[in-house]
Amino acid sequence: MTRIVATARRRPTVPTSFDTHEVFNQTPPFADVNLAALDAPLLDALAANGIDPISGGLLSFGETWGTGEQLDLGRIANENPPRLRTFDPRGFRADVVEFHPAYHALMQASVEAGLHASTWDGESGEHAAGHGRSHVARSARHFIVAQVESGHLCPITMTHASVAALAAAPERLRDWLPLVRSRQYDPRFLPFWEKRGVTLGMGMTEKQGGTDVRANTTRAEATGSDEYEITGHKWFMSAPMCDAFLVLAQAAGGLTCFLVPRFRPDGNVNALRFQRLKDKLGNRSNASSEVEFTGAFAWRVGEEGKGVRTIIEMVQLTRLDCVSGSAGLARMALALAVHNARHRSVFRRKLVDQPAMRAVLADLALEVEATTALTLRLARSFDLAGTDRSEAARARVLTPAAKFIVCKAAPGLVYEAMECLGGNGYVEESPLPRIFREAPVNAIWEGSGNVMALDVLRAASREPEAIASVLVTLAEETRDLPGATEAVQDVETVLASGNAEAHARMATERLALLAATAALARSAPGGIAEAYARSRLLAPRRMIGANALGKLADGLIGRALPFL
Repeated sequence: MTRIVATARRRPTVPTSFDTHEVFNQTPPFADVNLAALDAPLLDALAANGIDPISGGLLSFGETWGTGEQLDLGRIANENPPRLRTFDPRGFRADVVEFHPAYHALMQASVEAGLHASTWDGESGEHAAGHGRSHVARSARHFIVAQVESGHLCPITMTHASVAALAAAPERLRDWLPLVRSRQYDPRFLPFWEKRGVTLGMGMTEKQGGTDVRANTTRAEATGSDEYEITGHKWFMSAPMCDAFLVLAQAAGGLTCFLVPRFRPDGNVNALRFQRLKDKLGNRSNASSEVEFTGAFAWRVGEEGKGVRTIIEMVQLTRLDCVSGSAGLARMALALAVHNARHRSVFRRKLVDQPAMRAVLADLALEVEATTALTLRLARSFDLAGTDRSEAARARVLTPAAKFIVCKAAPGLVYEAMECLGGNGYVEESPLPRIFREAPVNAIWEGSGNVMALDVLRAASREPEAIASVLVTLAEETRDLPGATEAVQDVETVLASGNAEAHARMATERLALLAATAALARSAPGGIAEAYARSRLLAPRRMIGANALGKLADGLIGRALPFL
């Protein structure tokens, strides 16, 4: 008995001098940072495409959007998604969507910055060419804001792009453009002529048609010279609290584009009946809805039967935003990964000092540098398209190719960054799960991967001289870089084949990689474009961290994020 008692008294005790809740070896928050100044690839791409980040206001913009308060708005807006209120307390139709104040604060900041309209300033439905109004400057801002919160950028993007379609209806453009240009965000549910500023959305997709909008069954009946009543259903209508929507419907002359306002010209609420909000994987801060049009008032935009031709001008612009938005998501994921690796120790060494981790971070940095360079070079083509035929061809041909590669790559890049943080990257307290859920939407919105690849083939079929010109230019810009000649030949071979659709993805990927290489040759320091070409064009691209980058690794990580 005595021996048993003695043994029991040998139980281990907790040292009183050790605090079990001491926090150490945790990464400090990535907040109160300048999202522009810390991004050397972005600054170099801006300079290469004619924008001074200081005089253009990009550095101050990056500081504003990198504050802890702004980053918290992105988190809060997604933790408190919008709610549909179909009826009021008396049983009358309400059809309004209510948002958290964090969403409105983000919208206000983006509108004040002109993200929704800056390229239209000073012109009547034509793009302005001034320094601060260029697509390059706007795309850089869009890229920065996407790092903070992407959902609210849906109505921002659609409002910006809608002007291109409204140009086909001069009277509507006259009435709406001044309010689109306004830098005052006005979320009140009022007729547009009573508001300080407006936003515009769109509704194209129907249950039975999806991407095939020509299969749409929504009908439009003329009631005046350009006034119609719309009856039908839209399976996806984004940002339902916008002040008006561009929609496609079947008129007597065929598929036609219309502008459907929330209020009729007599001041009464228009007949848009919201059925439900979509429960989406990500994009939680933004409302996407199903809607019934029950004799809704609409103005025709463009000619009857020319709906696709009218709306395609808008689609080009929204696709550019898909590219810059996805590039921004990948950029924030990379910054979080490098920041963590610089502060987190494993096996008595900082993660960033461990060769396997450095290989992953450097490869991630190379991918993000390429997407940044490609995005801003594409935006430059939009700026020059009005005066330079070769740049116009470049914008037409490379927009679907860039959307294909950048938007499809983003989810994988975000995942790799998440893995760099381990379990800390997987929990909801990290921004990475939200970024990961957000990443697929841009690859789906405005045409999925196959649609983009087929659009490249259509451009080649309809304008063979345009794609030939683009390939010649890209070949010149990548001259002597590894694998560039072979990439041009691969694209040409597919385009000349009798079975091009079966190889459309391969040709589009090769074209986009070639364009990214050319963009890097224009903006990145020596060796980076060659490393990208060697590991992406010359040989099949391996998984992140398995591509040999040699001595470039340190420089790539340093360019991605200085030590904070």
